[in-house]
Amino acid sequence: METKINLQKLQTKKIIPKKTFTLVLLMILFSFPASAHCDSYDGPVVMDAIKALKSNNVNLTLKWVDKSQEQEIISLFNKTYSLRNGDKEVYAIVEKHFLETLVRLHREMEGAPYTGLKPAGNTKKIIQLSDQAIESENINDLIHKLNNHTEKVLREKYEKVAVLHKLKNVSTENGRAYVKAYVDYTHTLEAIHDILESDNKHSEHKH
Repeated sequence: METKINLQKLQTKKIIPKKTFTLVLLMILFSFPASAHCDSYDGPVVMDAIKALKSNNVNLTLKWVDKSQEQEIISLFNKTYSLRNGDKEVYAIVEKHFLETLVRLHREMEGAPYTGLKPAGNTKKIIQLSDQAIESENINDLIHKLNNHTEKVLREKYEKVAVLHKLKNVSTENGRAYVKAYVDYTHTLEAIHDILESDNKHSEHKH
C-alpha cells in the first residue's frame, strides 16, 4: 500500500541565515535578465523616449543605445518630433515606430531578441520594486519583501524533498515524486551558487 503525503502539515524549519539571504537576493536581483521590462510601455526605455519627445531632448534616449546606433535614433527622433503638431493619427504611427526602433536597438545592443512592445502593466512586480528602490534611493523595502518571498520558496522546496526522501523507496510513484522535487530543489540552489561564484566583470544584465 502506497503512503500518501500531506505537504500542508509540514512545519517551518530554519535553513539559511537572513544575512546570507540578503546577499544572495541582491546577487540574483542584479544578475538575472528581466523579461518584458524594457520592452513595455511603462518600462524605462519607453518612458525616457516619451519624456524626450515632450521636451525635445533626444539625449534622454541615447543612453539606451551604443554609439554606433546614435545617429539612427537622432535622425528618427527629429523626424518624429517635427510631426508632433500635425495629424494625430500620422503622429501616433510615427511615434510608435520611433519607440519600437529605440527598444529594438537597445535589445540588439544587449544581444537580446526584440519581440515587440508590450502593454503597460506586464512588468513583473519584483522589477517594479527594483525601479522604485532606485527612484526612492531606499532598497530596504525591496530587500524585506524579496527576502521573505525567497525564503518561503526555498523552505517549501526543502520541506517537500525532505518528506519525500523518507518515502522514496516505498513505491516507484513516490520515488519519481522525490526525484522531481530533488531536481527542483538542487537546481534552485545551484543557480544561487552559480551567481555567487560568477565573475561580475563578465556578467551582463539584460532587460
